[in-house]
Order: sequence, then structure tokens, then C-alpha cells
Amino acid sequence: MGKDSYWSSKLSEISSARSRGNESFEKWSRSTLEPWNRETGYKEKEYENSSGIPLRPVYTSRDLPENYEKDLLGMPGEYPYTRGIYPNMYRGRHWTMRMFSGFGTPEDTNRRLKYLISHGESGLSIAFDMPTLYGYDCDNRRAEGEVGKCGVNVSSLRDMEVIFDGIDLSKVSTSMTINAPSIVLLAMYLAVARKQGVPFSKVSGTVQADILKEYIAQKEWMYPPEAHLRIIRDMMVYCTDNVPKWNYISISGYHIREAGSSAVQELAFTLADGFHYVEMGKKAGLNVDDFAPRLSFFFNSSINFFEEIAKMRAARRIWATVLKEKYGAKNPKSMTLRFHTQTSGYTLTWQQPINNVVRTSIEAMAAVLGGTQSLHTNSYDEAWALPSEDAVKVALRSQQIIAEETGIPDVIDPLGGSYYVEWLTSEMEERAFRYFDEIEKVGGILEAIKKGYVQKEIAITSYRRQTRIEEGREVMVGVNKYVEKDEKPIRILRISRKAQKAQTERLRTVKESRDEAKVRASLEKLEQAMMDDSVNLMPYVIDAVESYCTLEEISNIGRKVFGGWKEPVIV
Repeated sequence: MGKDSYWSSKLSEISSARSRGNESFEKWSRSTLEPWNRETGYKEKEYENSSGIPLRPVYTSRDLPENYEKDLLGMPGEYPYTRGIYPNMYRGRHWTMRMFSGFGTPEDTNRRLKYLISHGESGLSIAFDMPTLYGYDCDNRRAEGEVGKCGVNVSSLRDMEVIFDGIDLSKVSTSMTINAPSIVLLAMYLAVARKQGVPFSKVSGTVQADILKEYIAQKEWMYPPEAHLRIIRDMMVYCTDNVPKWNYISISGYHIREAGSSAVQELAFTLADGFHYVEMGKKAGLNVDDFAPRLSFFFNSSINFFEEIAKMRAARRIWATVLKEKYGAKNPKSMTLRFHTQTSGYTLTWQQPINNVVRTSIEAMAAVLGGTQSLHTNSYDEAWALPSEDAVKVALRSQQIIAEETGIPDVIDPLGGSYYVEWLTSEMEERAFRYFDEIEKVGGILEAIKKGYVQKEIAITSYRRQTRIEEGREVMVGVNKYVEKDEKPIRILRISRKAQKAQTERLRTVKESRDEAKVRASLEKLEQAMMDDSVNLMPYVIDAVESYCTLEEISNIGRKVFGGWKEPVIV
């Protein structure tokens, strides 16, 4: 099968397999449903989910493709992994409870991480502030008023040392949500491990690094796409050879969804990004089975319960199928899509914020029923500010209640075989392949981003949903229905301006105490390496951070060599 024909051929195959009649539904509708509606005076209305998929009132076995159990469902831990990537799933081990943490100074974040560990968290997840996300130091004019506000500030290796003071990096798995300057933060983490005497072979965790979704949704980049992709390639190659337990990219649908996409768009655009990274690894000379097992994903779990479950099941099946058929993977670990999930921030409301506990619990249950490998539950006060300790404890306890009290983890894929869930899984799979086919026609995901195709699709969906909410056609409890006029304020976490002062002072001390000749030499070597596409940048960045070059100094070398980028105007 030719490369150019894969998506359209696969789409045709999926569509043909699903084109079955539904005589039983039509018969039931005529003989039972319609007479009942006439008798009760009920006027049937149209229902659809967040992806605009029309929903019938009931589904039967005739809605499923023939041989779906053998060809599409399978068993847990077996290809195509629709029912989960491990044979015993949560019976063997619960998902990792990884609460997103990071605010203020490194000392503040260190205390929060230790607090969460003491309350049963099994994985660390670090949020960084806006200056760090854009590659600026805390003393830059652009950082004014933003230091420590939406995450922890990191300007040099010294900050990373403080964050993990007293935390053994050989015993924790750490996820870092950083993209544009991801290579710098990864280098700092590895430098801390080296200082602790932890060999790179024992370092485990994830750095997000997914720059394609930045251009699509979050809009935090430093360089043109090609430069960032080169950096990701270098991280992939270096970690494949030297840090075998490190997931060097978390391909992120979460931000795509938060930007206003539908579940289907999140599914399709995230996996399209993932396929691009697979092709990039192969072009770098890596065998797909050597690097694909370390690719991980990050999905949103929103409020439409069954849609989220179906999305996650479809994602596993699509990934397994494409890696096997299109990219020639032979190792089952290459075909098993592992993902972290975070409950939706978009569904959180500042009105009646305690309602967010319910929303988050429902979204967390969907993630678990969808088969996630790790989970972050948002805190009820996050529509107002970074979470307080009380709120984050409730969010963690929500996961623990699901794990320990509900019985949900006791049976593997308990919704497998549900006519509705299986139909919806296949429906989302087919719609995702339609997008893959369209993306290929545009010229691939990179061209689709550079031409604004993906951004426009999301913008249209976001506008339509916001219109439905404003017109009352989509309900948000406490916002456009069941509204309370006089709401009592809640206590929220406030970040003191002292954070910026403390960070600026520490950075000044670092600069005064470091070896400036070593700093200049490290930056000069890094600049030369950046100018040669065949050179892997990781060793040079590690050398720079260990010389206490700052985040901005390293990032500015890239700005000098690679230049900047502006996204296309969407019309």
C-alpha cells in the first residue's frame, strides 16, 4: 500500500465495516417508541454530543461492525488494545495519582510536593510560570508581575536543585509541563540527578515537549517549528541512548481541548502530532521499536462521560493499528498507547465553585473507565486561582475514593461490550480517520498548522459551543441555569510579590558566584552546535546548565540562531 493512500484506504475500510442496517431499532421505534411518545405527548428532539455526533435513543448489536469483538475489541493487554494496554489493568496497580503542582518560589513548590507525597501521591507533576514557559529569566522586564503566578519559577539550575531538595530522584517519577524550553528543563533535571548520584538509567518521568500543540493551541513557542522539531529529535535520540526510562515527549491533546476543540478533534489532532513525531524519529535513523515505546500522551477528560471513555478507547486502537500497519512496529510496547489524563479546566466555573468537585469526580471516573495510566484531578478553586492546600487535598481524595471505594477498578474495561460505548468508539475512530485524510491532503500536520487549517477547525468549534452556552442551548449549572445572585466568596491561594523579589535575588547570587569564563565557553559551544543540524544539542545544554548558564541565556542563543515565528492569520 502506498504511503499517500494509507489514510483514505483505511477510512474506506472502516466505513465499509460499519455500514450495517438496523432493522431491530426501526421496528422498535415504530412499534413501541412512537406510540409511547404520542400517548405521553413527548416531542422527540435531536441529541448530539460535544463533537456534534447525532445520538439515537438506543443502540443494539446491529450498530456494531460484524466480528467487532474479534477484530476491534480483543482482550485487555492484546492488540489492538481497545480494552486496555495491560492484561490486569488496575487489578495489578492503580493508575498513578499525579497532582499538577508548582507555584511561587522553588521553596514553595518543594513544600507542596512533600505535602502531596505525605498524603499518598505516587507521582510528581511540575507546573512552571509564564516567564519559564517562554524561556525568560525572572529578572527580565517581561517577567514583571508573572513570577510564580501560574507555576513555579525556574531561571537556573539552582532553582531546580531547591525544588527537589530532599526528594530522591531515583524513587520518584516526575512529569514536567514545559514545551518551548523543554530541553533546558530536562537538562536541569538530569543535572540534579547527577548531583544526587543517581545514574541516568534510573531517572524516570516525562517532559511534555510537544511543540506542535503549542502552535495549535497554547501559543507558547520561541523559534520556528522546524527548529523546535530539531530540538525534540535531539532529545529523542539522546534519551533513547542514555535515559531509557524517560518519556521524552508527552503528546498533548489536553491543551487542544482547552482551546475549544471537540473530543474528535482532540483525538485526531493529537494522534496526527504523534504520527509526525514517529516519522521524525525514523528520519533520524532510529528504529521505530527503539523509540516509540517511550512516546506518551496526555488527554483531557471533559464532562460528556461516555464520549470521553470512547475517545480514549478509540485512541488506543488507532495508535496500535497505525503503528503496526503504517510504520511497521513489531514490538507490542510500540503499539500500546500510554497516556496521562487531566480533568477539564474548561468545565470549571468560578460561579458556585463547590460544584466543580462533582464535575471533576465525574471526569475522573471517565478517565479511569477509559483506561488512563495516570491522572490529575483539578481542584474546585482553579477557576479562581492556583489550588489551595485544602482544595488540592479534596482533588486527590477524589481519586483515592474512586480507587478504593467504588469498585470501578475491580473489573477490566467494565463498559466493554456496551452497544453504545462500542458504537461511539468506532464512530470517533472513523471521524478521526476523516481528519487524518484531510490533513494529508493539506500536506501533513506541519503544513496544516502553518497554513492555519487546524487552528481554524478548532476556532469554529469553540465559537459554536460558546454560542450554544450563551443562548442557553447547552447548560452549565450555576452559569446559565440554576444561577445564584449572591454568592459567597471562597478562600483562594494568593502568590505574594515576594516571590519575584526572592527569585531575582537568588538569580543575582548565582550570577555573582558562577565562573563567567565557563559560562561564556558553554554558550559559545552551544551556539556552534545549534548551527550544525547534524549535532545533538543535549550534551551541550547539559554542560550549559551545569555551568549555571540561565534559562534565558540558553534560550537567547536559540533566538539568535533560529529566529522567531508568527502564526498565520486565520480567515
